[in-house]
Amino acid sequence: MSTKKFPVPLSYFSMPLGLFALGLSWRYGAHIGLLPHWAAETLLAAAFALWLLLVIAYIIKIRFFRPEFLQDLQDLVQCCFISAIPITTMLAGLAALPYQTLLAKGLILLGTAGQLAFAMYRAGGLWRGVHTLDATTPIVYLPTVATNFVSATAMAALGWSDYAWLFLGAGMFSWLSLEAAILSRLRTGTPVNAPVRGIVGIQLAPAFVGCGAYFAVSGGHIDAFALLLIGYGCLQFLLLLRLLPWMLEQGFSPSFWGFSFGLAAMTGCGFHLIAEQRLLFLGYFLATAGSGLVMLLLLATLNLARQGRLWVK
Repeated sequence: MSTKKFPVPLSYFSMPLGLFALGLSWRYGAHIGLLPHWAAETLLAAAFALWLLLVIAYIIKIRFFRPEFLQDLQDLVQCCFISAIPITTMLAGLAALPYQTLLAKGLILLGTAGQLAFAMYRAGGLWRGVHTLDATTPIVYLPTVATNFVSATAMAALGWSDYAWLFLGAGMFSWLSLEAAILSRLRTGTPVNAPVRGIVGIQLAPAFVGCGAYFAVSGGHIDAFALLLIGYGCLQFLLLLRLLPWMLEQGFSPSFWGFSFGLAAMTGCGFHLIAEQRLLFLGYFLATAGSGLVMLLLLATLNLARQGRLWVK
């Protein structure tokens, strides 16, 4: 058994998560004629390759770095990132769906089973009173909110609409049950440690990702409920902009990929507004800002890699 530290943190699964989500938003943008198809498919292919590399890396971690894997599993914060594995597996299935239906269904079903199993372990286990206030950050949304919203989107893509609505309900009510506790901790608890403050950006995701899931199960039309979700997402975006100087006190770190899922879903919501000729200025802003900021995350991460600061040493 190796005594070296594993160089790839579990949280790095947030990178293909954000890239998959943006690629799927771009695929919709291409469908409505706003983007070239090759741009969306190229981004999805890159996300798929990165996801596959990280899955292989994590299998190696489980096999040869078992103490670190067990530490991930027991850490109240880091273990939530395990949910990113089934989430990205389902997103990989959505990316593959136009090309290989059988593979796509397999990945979606595997991801859905995995996320439910981990939710039973993680979220259900916390009902014994073992959670702490300091660990109650937006990362807590991953095991029951993000996972179920993505399952809803995936089930809708497969044509399983009743299951899609079930998962949408699971994600929506999980979000509502967690929101007040998380915001209360951010307001009144100890400040999130400077090196990982980027995870606060996950707060952007539930409204926009939930809206994307709602579009998937309801036919994709802008209605009053969709506007309510977009409005709340826009408010979170403004509040997080206010916090950026505080988050960047120690410079950019990979934790800022916590923003990526919300930004990518924000892009998709913008495209839906544009497609239906509703609130066009807002639609173009959401699509442009969301896409541009995810690309900025990618460039900043490549710069970290160039400087040799991306991998754990």
